[in-house]
Amino acid sequence: MSEDAQANPNKLFVGNLPWSMSLSDLEALFKEFGELTDFVIITDRMSGRSKGFGFVTFAKAEDATKAVEALNGKEIDGRPIIVNVARPQVKRERRQFNRRRDY
Repeated sequence: MSEDAQANPNKLFVGNLPWSMSLSDLEALFKEFGELTDFVIITDRMSGRSKGFGFVTFAKAEDATKAVEALNGKEIDGRPIIVNVARPQVKRERRQFNRRRDY
């Protein structure tokens, strides 16, 4: 496995986020476990609306581990959030749409 394909233990995937959660809410939720170097909520390109997931990166892997243990499954606004170590993004080929014209 190449180094690029290995998971970064400092970067966490955060799923099933409430639609109302803001970046400052996400930061406040995680910063109690340690220093954050990055945090983002993924949004739809067209509407700008949250897709319900994001990523949080800690300065130290130990802090990320503490956050996973404390927050995975925790209910926020009635939704149990998912928190785990982020997997590397898999490169996918662009889809080709064949335009067959049978007329």
